[in-house]
Amino acid sequence: MSSIRSIYNEKKAVFSCEIYPPKKEDEFLNINEKLEMLKSTGPDFISVTYGAGGSNAGKAVDISSKAKNTFGLEVLSHITSVGFNRADLEKGLKAFRENGIENVLALRGDRPKAMSDEQYDNRDFIHASDMMTFIKKNFPDFTIAGACYPEKHFEAPDMESDADMLRVKSESGCDFFISQLFFDNSFFYSMCDRMKKRGIDIPVSAGIMPVTSAKMLGTTISLSGTSIPKELSDLVARYADDAESMKKAGLEYAINQCRDLLSHGVDGIHLYIMNKPALAETIFNAIR
Repeated sequence: MSSIRSIYNEKKAVFSCEIYPPKKEDEFLNINEKLEMLKSTGPDFISVTYGAGGSNAGKAVDISSKAKNTFGLEVLSHITSVGFNRADLEKGLKAFRENGIENVLALRGDRPKAMSDEQYDNRDFIHASDMMTFIKKNFPDFTIAGACYPEKHFEAPDMESDADMLRVKSESGCDFFISQLFFDNSFFYSMCDRMKKRGIDIPVSAGIMPVTSAKMLGTTISLSGTSIPKELSDLVARYADDAESMKKAGLEYAINQCRDLLSHGVDGIHLYIMNKPALAETIFNAIR
């Protein structure tokens, strides 16, 4: 078994990206091609996500296993505390282990639409940190990643309270963090400063999403609440009606973000590529 924890110990900067199971069956059949393309870009690992409340979870396990065992990619599989009770989590982790996967990204996750108020209020793991504690105690061989938020989690009252929760995660067994996407690096640096002041001394990968269309930016804002710097807003306004120029400019913006982060000694770059391996290839080639 291999551990992503060890990759951070061995490398100056870790490069990774995220994929998710497609919703349509015919798209799922093309996953081999996408994994082959990702393999050629040479990421240190990929993360595999699924929908709210564990939708497409079965396909996520299939993709994780295929990526690991067929294509030789190191895999970080998402799990959500809102989607698992203790028995289900234990069963799921054993299944991961049987497929050679011992790296998980522990998230609270979104509440499933079908979950009742009683089920939600009485779930086994209220916070992602509760699930981390369970995994660390019962599956100590697993590497655990957690999420962090350069512009704070939307439920946190302020930046300082948000940083306090990151300390709870680090004390609950989190081995490294991957950040929510952001477009202004100053937010990331400020978050890292707050973490440092609290003695949080684990790697943090910066989450970067290349904006390749004006529509995509609007969707990103609504889903993540990420603020948009004037430079990026002006760029979108300038190229909104020119798809090819917008894609090129959006990639260049992301590349410049990555270069600045690397110049500041970031532990890793994690790309949100919307299942488009060519985006990872372009960015990784530009910053390596």
